[in-house]
Amino acid sequence: MRRALLCCALLAVSVVGCSSSATFPPYSGPNGNNAPIISTPAASAPEAHPWPTAFAQATSQIPYPPVVFPSLGTNPYVDTTQDHLSTFGLDVDTASYTVVRNYVAQGMRPNSDSVRPEEWVNYFDQGYAAPETDAFAIHTDGGPTPFLSESEVLLRVGIKARDAYSGQRPPAALTFVIDVSGSMGGEGRLELVKQSLALLAEQLRSDDRLAIVAFSTDARTVLESTRGSDRNAILNALSQLQPENSTNTEAGLRLGYELERGQFIEGGIDRVILATDGVANVGNTDPNVMLDEVGSGTSSNIQMVAVGVGTGNYNDALLEQLADKGEGYYAFIDSMDEAHRVFVDRLMTTLDTVALDAKAQIDFDPQAVAGYRLIGYEDRGVPDQSFRSSSSTGGAIGAGHQVTALYALVLRTGWDGSGNARIATVTLRWTDPSSHRATEMAQDFYRADLTRSFSAADPHFKLDSLVAATAEVLRNSPWIPGYGVHDLQIAAIQLAPQLPQTAEVRDFVNMIDQIKDWG
Repeated sequence: MRRALLCCALLAVSVVGCSSSATFPPYSGPNGNNAPIISTPAASAPEAHPWPTAFAQATSQIPYPPVVFPSLGTNPYVDTTQDHLSTFGLDVDTASYTVVRNYVAQGMRPNSDSVRPEEWVNYFDQGYAAPETDAFAIHTDGGPTPFLSESEVLLRVGIKARDAYSGQRPPAALTFVIDVSGSMGGEGRLELVKQSLALLAEQLRSDDRLAIVAFSTDARTVLESTRGSDRNAILNALSQLQPENSTNTEAGLRLGYELERGQFIEGGIDRVILATDGVANVGNTDPNVMLDEVGSGTSSNIQMVAVGVGTGNYNDALLEQLADKGEGYYAFIDSMDEAHRVFVDRLMTTLDTVALDAKAQIDFDPQAVAGYRLIGYEDRGVPDQSFRSSSSTGGAIGAGHQVTALYALVLRTGWDGSGNARIATVTLRWTDPSSHRATEMAQDFYRADLTRSFSAADPHFKLDSLVAATAEVLRNSPWIPGYGVHDLQIAAIQLAPQLPQTAEVRDFVNMIDQIKDWG
């Protein structure tokens, strides 16, 4: 019966509204009868930002246990009569998807806390057109999907940063901070890091600078600031690295930022690139101390890229925190193909920073939308009233970066808005890295922007629907109960010909096939 329902849903799903309420209980399955119900609004107003904003639970255990993932919970449905604004910091991290893919490749079921839906969606190219003149272009679409109830529609908000300037990029000053502790000897982690950074070094120019720090029980300088064109010196320094003893991440970061400040290029691109399995066990293991070090670097216009490797004793929570605090991003490498994607396709083409402190605020029209649920971004929430405050931190966005946010919406019963009736307004706010001035842009989303059926939707919208549903199932989301991995496999088989035909998408569909028997 479930297969029949799903196949029908994949062919066509109509846009249906729902009665007005304040509570949105889970439904029993895809297109089930238990649709979200909205009851009378609660008397007391909710918090402006009702979901977690920090990793307090995940980072309270020191020393870290063998595997640490942040426990973030799941965003609730929000009644628009109580709060019609949804505000969050933009995030270009992709590590969660690669971490889970690595678990699956090893035949292991991932920890549900390792699944962050927004990082899964942001892993895949969305095909967004780049802006012609502005720093960003906003793309919105929406419609029904077979992975929500009949009373819900999916809204996709896409942000595309301008591509790198056609002229020569500014010179870059990079400092590699490499973990050479004993744990990096497992699974060939250190060798993968060395080969990955060698790929990056091949992309450097003569006006670039590069330094290398290695840390184990303590930290040491492996390569002083060197011209990017001196590849022999860089590769020789990398080749000397071998697994040693304990892990003093704080010492590595401290020395790394010291070297980066020494080779800082005014008006250039300044990065600290941390490569580690994240298991800090000696020295000052307090994450707040490490975050303070990274924060002081950010105030000096130095950004961080955190790169994770390994699974057996891995600190995902710490690395994501460090990347967020350092206004950079967090990626995970599990193969040389992924290393090429991270260090060549992504890092070298997005070194030019377009925006700092980038945030989004979506204003839903309560007359059209009864309730909304942001899928993912639980750790990136910003209080609504702090959207224009410099005290609330958004994300750093590089040239060519894209960000996607998905919302499940319940439209009001009886709402008969015409095609030009507004559903929501998307506002972006960011700080220009050169002038340090705050800039905003906004775009409305209308009834006419909703597709009438899933079959008529854009291939990338279909992909995002499937990717988000897979992440929701694997993280045991209360919003998709009764729906399992076998159902995902059926959907993936049906949808595969309609999805973007890329290697990344094919790998994703194959991963679903690998987990079909998990139940």
